[in-house]
This record gives sequence, C-alpha cells and structure tokens, in this order.
Amino acid sequence: MLKAVRMTTALVAVAGLAAMTASAEAKTCVKKGAIGEAGSQEGAKLQVDEALLQAVDWGAWASWMSSNNKVGAAARLPGYEFGKRAYNCKQGGSWGWTCRGSATICKL
Repeated sequence: MLKAVRMTTALVAVAGLAAMTASAEAKTCVKKGAIGEAGSQEGAKLQVDEALLQAVDWGAWASWMSSNNKVGAAARLPGYEFGKRAYNCKQGGSWGWTCRGSATICKL
C-alpha cells in the first residue's frame, strides 16, 4: 500500500512538471521581416503587414484582413499576437513606395 502511494505521488509530481513545462513553452515567438510595394506609403505598409502574417500562418492573415485592425497597430488574432511593426519606407521603386518592415509574431 505504501509503495502504491509513493508511486502515485511520483506520477502526480511528474505530471505537474510536464504541465508546467507545456504552459511555459505554449507561447512561441518569431521575428519576421518583409518588403511591400504600392502606390502609397500606407499601401506599402499594408503589403508588409500582409507578408509578415502570410510568412507565419495564412489563417492568421485571413483573420487580420477581415478584422478592423489598422496598419502598423498592435493586434490580437485568434491563436496569435501580432506585435507592433517597424517600417523603413522610401519613395521610389516600381510601384511608387517601398517599405521594409519587421515584427514579432507569437503563437499563443
């Protein structure tokens, strides 16, 4: 009986450690970069935002595009956190404006 109690206690302890490890690792983040081109600076930034999300998850991109999220603004998506973007934009290029951008995107 005592042996069974010790075994049960050990299993509960291992299960608890596994659960803590899983929750600590549940949020994974990646930093992505992208380039966008458009006729306006705002349009080029939108292209960057789209490419950043497409590089991570097409479903997240579709959710973001169908929501009220603003270009460059921090946004929460189902299963993801799309943080603040950084842009470097220049007038010129084949479309009028070229923006390079980056963001950290976390899978929750």
